[in-house]
Amino acid sequence: MAEANRKEEVNADITAVWDLITSLENYSWRSDLDRIEILEPGKTFREYTRDGFATTFTITVCKPMNRYEFDMENENIQGHWIGILEQTQRGTLLDFTEKVTAKKVWMKPFAGMYLARQQKVYMEDLKKALNAANAPAD
Repeated sequence: MAEANRKEEVNADITAVWDLITSLENYSWRSDLDRIEILEPGKTFREYTRDGFATTFTITVCKPMNRYEFDMENENIQGHWIGILEQTQRGTLLDFTEKVTAKKVWMKPFAGMYLARQQKVYMEDLKKALNAANAPAD
């Protein structure tokens, strides 16, 4: 099993962060996604990468402004993602942990690096979206 964890503080209100990371309709800020298909509202959804690769997610914990968790599975991996949010004086502390098991033997050595890269891209996209939302109007 591969695991990656990323902790960062963002200069944004916890409500804005929560709304962005849990919205299944507003995903245009994600550079890696083409679309999201809601299978069962509030429970199951499927993300499609820009290459058309699908991953199915099942929400397991949803505690607003605090904790968001889901199981995920596609043809290459299965695993679990945990997102913990904490309001700070400067904004919101994010603590994201992802654990996956590669389904294909040849993928096992690369799973950890893949997760770390995915988390980095996600966090960069999230910060850009939050900064754009906080930018003053012209």
